[in-house]
Amino acid sequence: MELTVVGAGPAWSDRPGAVGACYLVRAGAGAIVLDLGHGAYAGLAGLVEPSAIDAVVVSHLHPDHFVDLVPLRHHLRFGCTPPRRIRVLGPVGLAGRLDALHDAPGFAAVSLDVEPLAVGVVTVGGLSLESRLVTHTAESYGFRVAPAGGPAPGLVYSGDCGRDEDLDPLVRPGDTLLVEVSFGPGPVDPGVLHLDAGAAGRLAARTGARELLLTHLIDWRAADATIAAARRAYDGAIRLVWPGDRIAI
Repeated sequence: MELTVVGAGPAWSDRPGAVGACYLVRAGAGAIVLDLGHGAYAGLAGLVEPSAIDAVVVSHLHPDHFVDLVPLRHHLRFGCTPPRRIRVLGPVGLAGRLDALHDAPGFAAVSLDVEPLAVGVVTVGGLSLESRLVTHTAESYGFRVAPAGGPAPGLVYSGDCGRDEDLDPLVRPGDTLLVEVSFGPGPVDPGVLHLDAGAAGRLAARTGARELLLTHLIDWRAADATIAAARRAYDGAIRLVWPGDRIAI
């Protein structure tokens, strides 16, 4: 598999190019997108014809993780001849959020086949997608992606997560972890359901991860301190990812 980072930004940032969460995972002819946050569509369309994606998977219903389904919908309807459709898996209510944004019932259904996520494993485009609930919103998911039916290591993506232990059931030894560290070196503000680098490092250490990829950092100026905080808990490979990064899994 190959992971391409399309967007790794948080809900807001003053760093140019810090678009919302979006990660393209490809294996053979299969391609799925994990989250499609604000501003990420243009970068995604520069990497792959959007109508050829097998599915978009949305971790939770915050706009920095799903709102660029709007330009994707427009491309499928108006930019493809004939119009195309795409599978979208997300929490209950995703289609309604898109419809309400435009005050147009059925807006999403014109081009998006929206299905509710559930805990468990499904096969999408030759890839196995395992979903688990994590602590963030009322319905938020972390994911493990791996080649369907194969023994190869996988990619575990945290989405937004306020409790690192929620991700333990997803991780197999040798997996690559893509973990949000919104609060950088920490600590996390009281009552806020996000992770910091120390929590990500502890997760990687206790689960036997091969590599730790840090993402969704609010203050990009704290990059070095964020990596150092993770390294105090985990002695494996660590990097902070940026749009354009390509990583073999």
